Amino acid sequence: MRVTLSRRKVAIIGGGITGLTAAFYLQRLAQQNNLPIDVVLIESSLRLGGKIHTLRKDGFIIERGPESFLDYNNSVRELATDLGIEHEMVTNNQGQTYVVVGSELNPIPNILAYQGSLKVSSFITSGLFSLSGKLRAAGDLLLPKTSEDEDEPIGDFFRRRFGKEVVENLVEPLLAGTFAGDIDHLSIQSMFPQFYQLEKQHRSLILGMKKSLPHTSNHHNESYQTFKNGLETLIESIESKLTPKSILKGVKVESIDKLKDGSVQIYFNNIPPLKCDAVIMTTPFNVTRSVFNSYGLLEDVPNMNYATIATVTMAFKQNEIKKYKDAMNFFVSRNSDLSITTCTWSNHKWNNVAPEGYDLLRVYIGRVGDEAIVELSDSDIEKTVLQDLNLAIGLSEEPIFTVVTRWKQSMPQYTVGHEKRIEHIKEQLYTDFPNVKLVGSSYDGISVPDCVSQGKKAAQELLKEMFQFQLN
Repeated sequence: MRVTLSRRKVAIIGGGITGLTAAFYLQRLAQQNNLPIDVVLIESSLRLGGKIHTLRKDGFIIERGPESFLDYNNSVRELATDLGIEHEMVTNNQGQTYVVVGSELNPIPNILAYQGSLKVSSFITSGLFSLSGKLRAAGDLLLPKTSEDEDEPIGDFFRRRFGKEVVENLVEPLLAGTFAGDIDHLSIQSMFPQFYQLEKQHRSLILGMKKSLPHTSNHHNESYQTFKNGLETLIESIESKLTPKSILKGVKVESIDKLKDGSVQIYFNNIPPLKCDAVIMTTPFNVTRSVFNSYGLLEDVPNMNYATIATVTMAFKQNEIKKYKDAMNFFVSRNSDLSITTCTWSNHKWNNVAPEGYDLLRVYIGRVGDEAIVELSDSDIEKTVLQDLNLAIGLSEEPIFTVVTRWKQSMPQYTVGHEKRIEHIKEQLYTDFPNVKLVGSSYDGISVPDCVSQGKKAAQELLKEMFQFQLN
């Protein structure tokens, strides 16, 4: 006897990489398993991709948002393979990484520049630290592990293991240049659980990393990756695979109501309500909470903090930057005289982002506690960046062009206690709305691979729950 499955409708709210991944895998898995399901992707803006936004201009490839990713779990590569664009993936070139202390650039071992596998034992070869700073850091080999199981700030964790100088001149600039956050509030358990576990298992981080980290370093998932024609290639490819009628742009979700039959009703700002069997929410937490205001849900959870930053991309004739020909990037310590937090020679890092004879510099400006600078006009931001580049690398020429992109309240800050708060948030919401899933950068990882993993997992779990059987 053949069982006829009733048709279901799933709404995905938010058209960033998490929502797009969820929509793609919902449609793909439904087709592969012959499941009767309709998917609708709802995005409040007029474009998909969220912070992933590539500008292609006069032979330059300019990333307004994130420009690459470290794909340790191969989640992006698997998605690219399923999309048929794996052949377009590229890995970064090698180059020297520096940290600015004061206005001086200090080279550091390249292994320190990869945020996922900081081998802090390599600090001995760096000129960033005094002899006393190196001796204090070496104390990690002797110090006992903490007896506490509670979360703690990243800054406190690394000061406890390596001392103040390593934190100020290495840990803080690398992390601030990547996450724009305050290391005295960010959670070690949520941001760098591998280090938290290393101390638990091995006591010494130096010994733990020596035993735990792989000894090979040339595999693609241990390098930065992107796509030949920019990161937005991923967004464009997913959008092209989705059923055109399944995408709603320029539509804002205002509230979600639960109906007596177990389904939900979604209300919008400019179109009639939509009845659905399930919802995948990928919006920032503060937006998500406002959608459920009428139910009084999540009122006991404080708003999540988000960093405000700007990316500033500048093109120069290649002979105008005479120093640091080996440089790939530099990070900036809070002890420096600069306002920028990091600078990357995009044309050193990637082969095809600038025409021959040009340098393409990509700068971050703004961080938690220094958001006001992002509110300046484009010309004032450009002036500030040029002053900093003159101080740091002796660049005194005017750029051929400048592209300024502001990302207001865009980078979620996983502060101490984040994991417990997210667990509480999901338990509270799922009690009232068991057919609503929360995923995205506000919850279980902010990187592109993290968001791809969350979107795919949500799609798989939802189909299993709705149709009560194991997917092929």
